[in-house]
Amino acid sequence: MGHHHHYDHGHSHPDLKGRNLLISIVLNIVITLSQIIGGFISGSLALLSDALHNFSDVLSLIISYSARILGKKKACSNKTFGYKRAEIMAAFVNAATLVVVAIILIKEAVERLLDPKEIESDLVIWLSLIAIFANGFSVLLLKKDAQDNMNMRSAYLHLLTDMMASVAVLIGGLLMMFYQIYWVDAVLTMIIGLYLIYMGYDLLKESTKVLMLFTPKRVVIQDIVDSICTIEKVKNVHHVHIWQLNEDEVHMEAHIDFREDIKLSQFDSILEEIEEHVYHKHGINHVNIQPEFDKCDSKSIIVQD
Repeated sequence: MGHHHHYDHGHSHPDLKGRNLLISIVLNIVITLSQIIGGFISGSLALLSDALHNFSDVLSLIISYSARILGKKKACSNKTFGYKRAEIMAAFVNAATLVVVAIILIKEAVERLLDPKEIESDLVIWLSLIAIFANGFSVLLLKKDAQDNMNMRSAYLHLLTDMMASVAVLIGGLLMMFYQIYWVDAVLTMIIGLYLIYMGYDLLKESTKVLMLFTPKRVVIQDIVDSICTIEKVKNVHHVHIWQLNEDEVHMEAHIDFREDIKLSQFDSILEEIEEHVYHKHGINHVNIQPEFDKCDSKSIIVQD
């Protein structure tokens, strides 16, 4: 026999988030096209690398927007969780693309450093300024939503790193214009690439942990078990599993061995006490408990299947 309860964590303005993503998508399409054309005309690898990163921004924003739409779909008989993990998967894909794009940029930069070319700096400066303002506006649009949503944070990081990359391209353009230091184009590209890896790694690691059903970092299983065992009739807590379904839901399932053969009404009362405790102290909002009495099985907290 099992019993569960679910607490909802609500976040407001989902339509506003979607609108902000759409605005950012349109802005980045315009930036990408202008930088690709400008990069070929000017011969700037940094500008082309920024365009490539912007293109990855467009893809990441489209993935993030699609994930938000999918995430709103309701569960059904063959999708009992619905598409609640869509945004986590989007965050994983976006983080992975950040790292891949960075590796490509660094490879191209090394080749250009060995063979520097003269670059049309005027075009580089103007296009980088446009990219800075457009990406800066997009960053401001998504900043608030990025604080509590991994998917929105992945989109925000793409835009933030691209804005910083455009600042680096602008500095490079100014150095090339006034001092004819053309190798700075390749050096800045490598710095951009290394920064992308730095920014993408943590998000990739975080989203991977959620997809792999790892216990959230803030949750200490032993503390939960110890507190449940203080309840008078509870003898043992075992077979504990705690995982994060998405940004809003943390699930816990466990077997509880009781000291006596209690009534179902007594179990319901104890379960309510457990639910209140794990929700308010540990942020677990979905609890599934299997009650047991004098059952011969492993009493280990974590059981290897």
